[in-house]
Parts: sequence; C-alpha cells; structure tokens
Amino acid sequence: MLEVGCGVGNLVYPLLEEGCDMFMYACDLSPRAVNLVKAHALYSEKNIKAFQTDITTDEVLKEIPEESLDIVTLIFVLSSIHPCKFLQVLRVLYRILKPRGVILFRDYGLYDMAQLRFKPGHKIADNLYMRQDGTRSYYFSEEYLFELLVGAGFEVVSNMYIQRRTVNKKDGIDVPRIFIQAKAKKPAVPTT
Repeated sequence: MLEVGCGVGNLVYPLLEEGCDMFMYACDLSPRAVNLVKAHALYSEKNIKAFQTDITTDEVLKEIPEESLDIVTLIFVLSSIHPCKFLQVLRVLYRILKPRGVILFRDYGLYDMAQLRFKPGHKIADNLYMRQDGTRSYYFSEEYLFELLVGAGFEVVSNMYIQRRTVNKKDGIDVPRIFIQAKAKKPAVPTT
C-alpha cells in the first residue's frame, strides 16, 4: 500500500495500530512531514517506508517498483496540485499498481462550502482557488474525476459526492461540506 501525501502518517499509523500486517509506503512532498512519520514510535522499516517525493513526476518509481502495489490512497492530495498535472499523477500511480490494484480517492467536491466562501481575487481558474496561505485548492466534479481516472487507464468502480457537516457547537458553527470519493481499479489486462 502507498499513502500519497502522508503528512504525519494519519492513515498508516491507525492501520498499524489496528493490526494491519501489509507493508506500507508513505510519501509526501514535504521532507519535514516525512521526518515526522519516521520519528513516530511505531515507525519500523520492516513494515513501513517513508520517503520524500514529488508525485507530479515519476520520482516515486525510484522507491516503488512498477506493478508492485495492491492499494494506493490519494486523500485530499490531488486538489493541492495544479490541474495540468492531475493526469500525470494518476498515470504514475497506475504504473505502480498491480493489475486489479485499486486507488482510493477522496477530495473536495464541487460547490463545497469552502469553495463558495472564497473571496473575489482568489479564483485562479475554473474550480481552482488560492488559499490565504498560498496553497491551491481544486474542487472536483464527478464527471471530471471520472474523465481523469478513465484517461489514466483505470476502471471506475465508484465515484460520488459525499455530504457531511462540520459542526462546532461551542462557536455555533454548522457548515455543510461536499467531498468526492472514488474507487478505481487497474484492469486485469492493462489498457495503458
């Protein structure tokens, strides 16, 4: 398994704590994040390998052989990358998955409250915005995500909006959120 955009390991470590015995890779663009993953008490290279990489290139192939993984997670990562590189990222991930391997995707959905709250001047392009901290945020439609996944060679198993609420009772905040969640698999006989 590979967790793309691992941050401090908020996916891999809960899996290890639950007894997951698969070998896991964790990568991030930030060397600081990777160092935090490596500093965790559960980090051991017998069950996890964390490394820094730019997922918009094929650098990841230096760490992970082609067609070697069953699962890749892409959770709130693609939205921070420029749209002109979306397909490149998915094609690289396609290459490291075994036939029938799956990609698990979750990110910001079109018309999420965070998108609607951007002030004028923050829009870079359709569905692409610049946050106050200088990072980008893209908001996906089901149709566009489907096109991207199919364009990279995947078979789309599921692709849907997920509606949630962010509630802070202390501050009286109740905000509707829209995320997009997808599962896609590499065909048994690759098309790309």
